Amino acid sequence: MSGVYARRIGVVVASAALAATGGLLTAPTAQAAMPTPVAASTARTYLSQLTVKAEGSSSGYSRDLFPHWITQSGACDTREVVLKRDGTNVTQNSSCTAVSGSWYSEYDGATWTAASDLDIDHMVPLAEAWRSGASSWTTAQRQSFANDLTRPQLIAVTDNVNQSKGDQDPAEWLPSRTAYRCTYARAWVHVKHYYDLTVDSAEKSALQSVLNGC
Repeated sequence: MSGVYARRIGVVVASAALAATGGLLTAPTAQAAMPTPVAASTARTYLSQLTVKAEGSSSGYSRDLFPHWITQSGACDTREVVLKRDGTNVTQNSSCTAVSGSWYSEYDGATWTAASDLDIDHMVPLAEAWRSGASSWTTAQRQSFANDLTRPQLIAVTDNVNQSKGDQDPAEWLPSRTAYRCTYARAWVHVKHYYDLTVDSAEKSALQSVLNGC
């Protein structure tokens, strides 16, 4: 695990500068700019390569073991970088706090104009990662996972929708906006494959079902 992980883990900070400078998107509608996940065909291949294993215990888990949000550039932490990246016409103050803008939540189709209405969702939740292999990682590895701007792991969505998702996997929760489920499954598998995390049998079946319809 550690050797493979060490080869595959990327430096996430470098993408922050790009996100900070390229975050103002002009489009017909506000649309999240999460990194594009692998194609459905690739996701199906990746899914077949994941180790199927019953989820581990949540014993010992704490969000504090996945340090976030870390500083990415200047006064900007990971949350603020994602808010600017995923929004339209986002204005930030000197502390890098988003004070205005518009955000479209891909999970439920809602549009918000106050950053306080948005959570930054971890596509693969931290507790889910813990039960799928991250319990054996170092704190530095968990920090990289929790602040990964390079993979499709972070996205700004309606706060109460994120809270309803909690730490559930796709066998237990999928976005209510069905048009986004294919992207969601592709992103989930992309992240789990990159980080060599396991899937349980129900989770794999649910992902296969979604991906087969993509």
